[in-house]
Amino acid sequence: HVLHVLDVFMERARGRGTGGEVAVGERPRRAGEDVAGVQASVEDPSAALDASDVTESEEEEDDDEDGSWIRWFCSIQGHEFFCEVDEDFIQDNFNLSGLSSQVPYYEYALDMILDADAPSDDMLTDGDLEYAESAAEMLYGLIHARYILTARGLQAMLEKYKNVDMGRCPRVFCSGQPLLPVGQSDIPRVSTVKLFCPKCQDIYYPRSKYQGNIDGAYFGTTFPHLFFMTYSYLKPPRPENAYVPRIFGFRIHPEENTNKKEDSAQNSKGKASLTLQ
Repeated sequence: HVLHVLDVFMERARGRGTGGEVAVGERPRRAGEDVAGVQASVEDPSAALDASDVTESEEEEDDDEDGSWIRWFCSIQGHEFFCEVDEDFIQDNFNLSGLSSQVPYYEYALDMILDADAPSDDMLTDGDLEYAESAAEMLYGLIHARYILTARGLQAMLEKYKNVDMGRCPRVFCSGQPLLPVGQSDIPRVSTVKLFCPKCQDIYYPRSKYQGNIDGAYFGTTFPHLFFMTYSYLKPPRPENAYVPRIFGFRIHPEENTNKKEDSAQNSKGKASLTLQ
């Protein structure tokens, strides 16, 4: 009886295979799938793996082509204050006026920023190549300081301001006011970047040590003030409250501080008179 049941089952299976349906042991075929390709993958599984490897390598090559030096530079840790400068802006020689005298290896640095042909080993030594890479960072920073003063640059920094990419004011009464980067000088290598609070009108050090090492000239002294002149609706009012020092709940009299200043001034004069005698 068992053998009879098995024979009937095998006959039905063979009948399904000849009728165009899926036979026993055969994988269902998707719509539009090549039968020959399916048979080849079943016979040689490595062929399917090789095809997937080729696809992945092509995707990686596409990613490498899409990635630019500017995008890489802005994605480095500590470079969150930078926006991506349009290549059209960099390719305009008028926007780069005067920078060739400030940046060493200017031509190499510019080619590096624009992903042009990199200098060959015959043209530059290993040490010179490192200097060229540093020059590219400096050149991009000085270009960036000019770009963020344009309409497109202000718009790019507006998005970063809305995302609070530059952090919030540490002052308590500013209630977490978003900040903007600012330089204390437009000359490179004078001071590092600071953060400007439009509410208390003061500047602060960045919290990150990586951000704190960025040159302030890469943002300039004008940017945050021009930003709030352009987007005046974003400028917050000055804080109404201020911290009041107290001792056991009592406010310190203002004369206390003035008396101390007068005493210190008299002491310094007395020391000076003793020295003269």
